[in-house]
Amino acid sequence: MNKTMAGYHILMILSAVDFRFNVKEDEVIRAYLVQEFPFQVSLDKQMTIISHLKHSEWEAHFIKALEDFYDDSTKEERIKLLDFALQLCKADEVITKTENHYLDLLFNAWDPQ
Repeated sequence: MNKTMAGYHILMILSAVDFRFNVKEDEVIRAYLVQEFPFQVSLDKQMTIISHLKHSEWEAHFIKALEDFYDDSTKEERIKLLDFALQLCKADEVITKTENHYLDLLFNAWDPQ
């Protein structure tokens, strides 16, 4: 998967792991899409892939997406996506244990220092 789609998958899984979705999370994802897609693009295929994942498959898919993103990105692009991920998890003013686990996966894999 290319960098932009991998970032989308990362954010969508992060938005789902607490089994709650709110408008502020949607706004973060939309901001990412506006930044990454200067033109209209259909995400139907990507949503189909994500929505057909079983909960038990989320982590493996998330790890694959973060590896794909890493392979095609610069350090600055990874830092920007980490910022979107943090904004997303903080959007509902509660970072759950599961969200924190997924954020740890990102930070540990990418080591932004």
